[in-house]
Amino acid sequence: MIEGYFGRESVVAGDTLVCHVSTDAAAFRLCFYRLGERVEFIARTGWHPGVHRPPPPHPDGVAGHASPAEDWGWPPYAFAVPADWAPGIYVALFVERGTGAEPADPVLDGATLEGPEREFFVVRPVHPGRHSRILYKKSSYTRHAYNRADHPAAERAASLYDNPVYQDGADGRPRGHKLSLHRPGGIIDLAYWDAPFIAWLARNGYPVEYCTDLDLHENSALLADYDLLLSVGHDEYWSAAMRARVESFVAGGGNVAFLSANTCWWRIHPTDRNTAFVSDTDHRVGDAYPHLPATDLWWAEKPDGVGEPENSLTGVSFRNGGMWPGEWPGDRPLDGYTVQHADHWIYRGTGLRDGSDGGPADALGAGTPLVGYECDGAAIAYGPDGVARATGADGTPASFLVLGVHLLRPVHEDFHTLKWGHWNCPEREPGATGPRAATMGLYTRGGTVFTAGTTDWPAVVGRGQDAAVEQVTRNLLDRLRHRLGVDRAVEGAADGPVDRAADPSPAPPPPPDR
Repeated sequence: MIEGYFGRESVVAGDTLVCHVSTDAAAFRLCFYRLGERVEFIARTGWHPGVHRPPPPHPDGVAGHASPAEDWGWPPYAFAVPADWAPGIYVALFVERGTGAEPADPVLDGATLEGPEREFFVVRPVHPGRHSRILYKKSSYTRHAYNRADHPAAERAASLYDNPVYQDGADGRPRGHKLSLHRPGGIIDLAYWDAPFIAWLARNGYPVEYCTDLDLHENSALLADYDLLLSVGHDEYWSAAMRARVESFVAGGGNVAFLSANTCWWRIHPTDRNTAFVSDTDHRVGDAYPHLPATDLWWAEKPDGVGEPENSLTGVSFRNGGMWPGEWPGDRPLDGYTVQHADHWIYRGTGLRDGSDGGPADALGAGTPLVGYECDGAAIAYGPDGVARATGADGTPASFLVLGVHLLRPVHEDFHTLKWGHWNCPEREPGATGPRAATMGLYTRGGTVFTAGTTDWPAVVGRGQDAAVEQVTRNLLDRLRHRLGVDRAVEGAADGPVDRAADPSPAPPPPPDR
């Protein structure tokens, strides 16, 4: 049995990567792979002596379960990352040495990427922005929140959701559930959302650079070298510093594409020199909620929440969306988004109609699981023309243009069956701000912010399940990967179809790296 985790999940090319490994084998090595158009083998280390260390026991005495809150303290091994490694998300596979012949290097591909005995890390460039002006943020805090630290040989069920550890804050520490980043967990979400989308980006000629949530939290200058920030998949947990940096980036003309959902739902407080975080959430400890209302919910008013609705940044919120039952990633509707404003540049080249020609409106992604596993929505109201518009009642910017809607039916107010929002929503906001609807749209306020309103946008795109969703993604990336000198991101709906030759703010020419 072999497991490991990284002291830090990102490293600048040419610097040192520290991996913490526990194994009952006499020796082990690491094989490195890079995610791109395919999973590419990059390098291997030499053999290192193996040391076995058990995980720390649960501090509340939960029998058979490890602690999710403590650094597991496994032996460190340092590896020099070559200076010529390309920016990207890499996977380290932990390989045990047997007693027989030299083992062959394992082969990883898209079908075998998920599993234990491996972890991911990000390689950042020495010169940020030189390879690409698009920055892909891996939602690493959310990954850790759901990481149970399980292994086929040991079900530990230790996470922010399974046997969490709560600290009351009486000693001056932040109050809430505590989670260490220094625990093993293998690869799950990376294989489902990120790897297919990264492969699609490579196939379609979009170079990108990468960072983790911790990079964004710590580095106030991180976004200065980029024009477009990508949030991909499930991006639930944000620190105040992360949010402030992204809001400042947008105000300064930077663009953001939230190809994600349940986005910026909980605030976190990094602790222990940023190797752990605390969040006051609504997760049970045993059979009880240790503290309600949970005060790190972004949208809820003070003192019962942060008082800064995520809508003001993303345009949407999980409280107006929902999630689907069943085993992860769950069942979900296959109806797609009802198209609005088909003359907008986002739909260029798709051939989709919005019903304004007298026929029925088309649905973007119809027949695919585009809506779900979780989805976000804006407070909307339908006008006499049948067009949904954001009301702004929940904090969504006034300029937010609703481009696609999926009404969530039926609506059940039980978070533990068919789910919408959290228990916080019907408890704290009994009067609905509008129909519960997954919402796709954008607004411009300095830079342009697009929201897909669904976790599974990158999965549908990456797996080539819908040509129109792919074309919308190309339109989005081509338009926003360079900052616009004029606020033209929301034109097209009010002004009619945009003719590229006549557009006074034409898209910039392709960069030399495309």
